[in-house]
Amino acid sequence: MIASYNVRVRRNFANPAHAGELPGQYALTLTADVSESDTGTRTRVTLVAGVQAGVVAALAYRVWGCPHLIAALELVCTGLEGQPIGSLENFALADITQELCIPVEKSSRILLLEDALAALWAQYASAGD
Repeated sequence: MIASYNVRVRRNFANPAHAGELPGQYALTLTADVSESDTGTRTRVTLVAGVQAGVVAALAYRVWGCPHLIAALELVCTGLEGQPIGSLENFALADITQELCIPVEKSSRILLLEDALAALWAQYASAGD
């Protein structure tokens, strides 16, 4: 059976603007590398944040995952860029799950993304700016 993806998932999957390397140099660069293989398939996310003066200046990612996860990463990157670094700690992933119509059986992908954001925040908290 072919998975059904809404327009937002298809658009972000087709144009992954934040995929790849972090552009530019920043006062602080944070990196989170998380993965899972509980469901029989391996999913891996590397999320990198460039921080400047307490603000998330830029985000980039590398991913081994499904179109839903790629679309969710795009929304996270777009939503967090230009925001205070504290936004990493309480970014609303539930809204993304609804917006992308992510099925319950793929909810572990969003939890993986939540882990990546928590890892970035923990790194920042221990390093400071």
